[in-house]
Amino acid sequence: MTDDESEAIDAFERLGLTSYEAKVFIALHRLGSGTARDVASVTDVPRSQVYSVAESLEDRGLLEVQQSSPIRYRPVSIDEAEDTLRNRFERERERAFDFVDSVKEESTSEETQEDIWTVRSRDRVDDRVVDLLSQADEEIAFGTRLPKLVTSEIERTLEERAAEGLTVTVISKNETVRDRLGALEGVTTAVPPTHRDDDQRSGRIVIADDDSILLSVVDDDGSETAIWSAGSLFASVLIQLIEASTATPESDAASR
Repeated sequence: MTDDESEAIDAFERLGLTSYEAKVFIALHRLGSGTARDVASVTDVPRSQVYSVAESLEDRGLLEVQQSSPIRYRPVSIDEAEDTLRNRFERERERAFDFVDSVKEESTSEETQEDIWTVRSRDRVDDRVVDLLSQADEEIAFGTRLPKLVTSEIERTLEERAAEGLTVTVISKNETVRDRLGALEGVTTAVPPTHRDDDQRSGRIVIADDDSILLSVVDDDGSETAIWSAGSLFASVLIQLIEASTATPESDAASR
């Protein structure tokens, strides 16, 4: 068996076929049509097993049976087989995720609202920042000391939320960050308290509506890790502590 054929069999298995079913299906396409003896001669599936495997493939709609003596088998076309497997995959996908969705709804409780989540890797933190910014209803505070942590999508989301009427504040001691985001219509910038000038590990902070928060740190190797919580008592208390410790930052630019 070649490496390509082995990979194809593995792929068919991931689509829901057994190893024997994949081998018989491939063998029949190689033959065009054939008997159990023919199939067994070009694959390692025992002849005694070919009959039951062929019956299973027929049930799946992947081959046709000619009632002759001996019985002959013919695979459906590749296009038909692909459609059959795709439709089956979609049905199974819907069945699986519909069940998971129903379980999720049943298990929702106040206890789950206190969850604190950890996100690792720059791309995933990017996605979570945008998600929290997008879900805010009234006000947003975004802060970072590093220009590289302001992605184009974050910038676009801040601008869109400001245009929608939300109060959007960007806090950074980095002038490049303040100039870049302060140029956005409706975005106000501010500088953090001077006692935080020795900060060398912070990454980003997002506060949305006083009940959602994300805090990240940047490791020595440049990787980023964040914790976040939304709609929880933890988030509300942490936001209050941060606001109390930072006092009122000095505005760097008026809302534009």
